[in-house]
Amino acid sequence: MMVFGLIALIAGAASALMFASIASGALISLVLFYLAPLPLMVAAIGWGPLCASLGGIAAAIGLGALFGLPYCIAFAVTVALPAWWLGHLVLLSRRIEPAAPDGATEPAAEPELEWYPVGRILLWIAGFAALTTIAALLTLGTDAETIIGTLRRGLMRLLRTTDPQAAGEADRFVDALVHVAPAAATIVAMMTLTLNLWLSAKVTATSGRLRRPWPDMMTAELPPMTLVALCIALAFCFTGGLLAIVAQIATAALMMGYALAGFAVLHTLTLALKSRTFWLGSTYAVVVVFGWPVIAMVILGLADAVFGFRERFLRTRQPPPLPTV
Repeated sequence: MMVFGLIALIAGAASALMFASIASGALISLVLFYLAPLPLMVAAIGWGPLCASLGGIAAAIGLGALFGLPYCIAFAVTVALPAWWLGHLVLLSRRIEPAAPDGATEPAAEPELEWYPVGRILLWIAGFAALTTIAALLTLGTDAETIIGTLRRGLMRLLRTTDPQAAGEADRFVDALVHVAPAAATIVAMMTLTLNLWLSAKVTATSGRLRRPWPDMMTAELPPMTLVALCIALAFCFTGGLLAIVAQIATAALMMGYALAGFAVLHTLTLALKSRTFWLGSTYAVVVVFGWPVIAMVILGLADAVFGFRERFLRTRQPPPLPTV
């Protein structure tokens, strides 16, 4: 029990230090800030969600005592809560009892464990990315005009600091940047949470503490009702005001979920290619370097959700059934 508590405190302290490093203003602190959930996620997956919750509570209290209540709340909402809950979902499973043969009183096989699907975990990541972005924006104001005005003043101040001569000529650029900033922040939150969860699972798998088999990422798909939620969010994007900003954030999070599903579709559809590694590597490189080609992955993920490309492809690759006598 002492070792368990010590691991929780170490994970919480590491996460709190990485989160608080953003106050230094150093460039490396931005990387540490985005990786702040990693120690708590490793604790959650390797030693259980209780370990992550204890470490997260201790870290939040420590940050609140040193820097004030806003830091405590920000850490709890953006770091501790996602790390604890996503770690819990990774370990979530249920027993499936096999059916007993005719005339038998007991099943012929041992019960199997069905683990929480990767696609549903992606949906939770999208929800946390939207939640943290909305919470951050609400610290700037409670209505759309205040939020946009605060963002605009902050960007103009940053632009004057970096290039005072160009500040007067960048009004249009700043206005465009302000309107895409909430969606961009959601995408960054979505990708960093996904990266943290993947890294924590890899760390625990390497150390032998991962208690579930490594999932087949090519089968990751979002629940069917996600497409309905995306259509509703898209419709609310055209309303205006704070509701439109929230809808844009939700739309960006769900579209990134479909982009990740699109990569899973791409991995599946390229199984028959001899130069599969080259094409996959080139795709990832183009997306990382340019960014905007991720739209193609969003389209691929949406198309698979509607037309079932993966299911059709895998069905054609299955061997024909054996002839019956």
